[in-house]
Amino acid sequence: MSDDLLVEFVSAIPMPALMVDQTERIIAANTDAKTLLAQNIVGRHFATILRQPQVIDAIEQALHTKGPAKTRHLSNDGAQDTTFEVECRYLNGVGAVSGGALLAVFQDVTHVEQASQMRRDFVANVSHELRTPLTAVMGFIETLRGPARDDAAARERFLHIMNDEANRMNRLVGDLLSLNRVESEERVRPKEQLDLTGLLQSTLNSLRPLAEDAEVQLTLTAPEEPVSLAGDNDQLRQVFTNLIENGIKYGGSGGSVEIRVLPSERDSAMRGPGVRVQVIDKGPGIDAVHLPRLTERFYRADSHRSRQLGGTGLGLAIVKHIINRHRGRLRVESDLGKGTTFTVILPR
Repeated sequence: MSDDLLVEFVSAIPMPALMVDQTERIIAANTDAKTLLAQNIVGRHFATILRQPQVIDAIEQALHTKGPAKTRHLSNDGAQDTTFEVECRYLNGVGAVSGGALLAVFQDVTHVEQASQMRRDFVANVSHELRTPLTAVMGFIETLRGPARDDAAARERFLHIMNDEANRMNRLVGDLLSLNRVESEERVRPKEQLDLTGLLQSTLNSLRPLAEDAEVQLTLTAPEEPVSLAGDNDQLRQVFTNLIENGIKYGGSGGSVEIRVLPSERDSAMRGPGVRVQVIDKGPGIDAVHLPRLTERFYRADSHRSRQLGGTGLGLAIVKHIINRHRGRLRVESDLGKGTTFTVILPR
């Protein structure tokens, strides 16, 4: 194979690729490899370019054994850490005096690594969220079997706490199952027609006892005629129950939570007919630093208060996935000291 043909061959590979011959110099590299490593790499010793020990070892091994080798190359694209799987294969009859050369191909597996890290973080978070109440329950059981065995007042207090912690674990398991179900259905768009105004009115009726206990007034502002759209009744009820309940619990100090229904023949976000449902509270608001991460699993703007109020840290993640399934949008606006507005935008 001529040098020109060799260069053309490497250039045609649709990912970073380079060749190293028995002189241990890079004899060809495509544009993607030069972008990843450096522009002027052809003709240089591979170890001065690929400075990571595991990559150097893999290439040296493949050059020596003339067999395959595999390793990983770690980098950074300026915005995030990146991971590439490096596959090495030996080609006979090319390179200096046709002595053979090594082809190294770099496959970007950053997204796979990120997904794996997300799974590890998720498992760690779930373990932590379950271990905390479980440790408390086990501690109280031990106390009730020992020092508080004959103390009726302590027994009643401990049983009450244990019941709260058990309910917290039950809510977490329920939210985990709900999140799993929503994620599995996310690509299937609902087709059933429903009356959004009626759904919101029913949701408010179910939440009025909670609002009355918190001394919060709930109001619904909506068109007189029904607002119809395609959606999953149970899942949308879950969305608005979560948002309104959050408004009562976290924004209830303002004394009111208002729900507004704003249909439009052409919504800018939907590029067609749509409807916006705003859940507005007059509470303390959320610091802007937290807004981009509110829908992340287990992310809490106020961890201590969230746990005190029984939050699992999964509510807004579930909301996001349900809205995604409906091909909608979720927007959050908040001013410290003035309140928060969650806006759900749905196509009609």
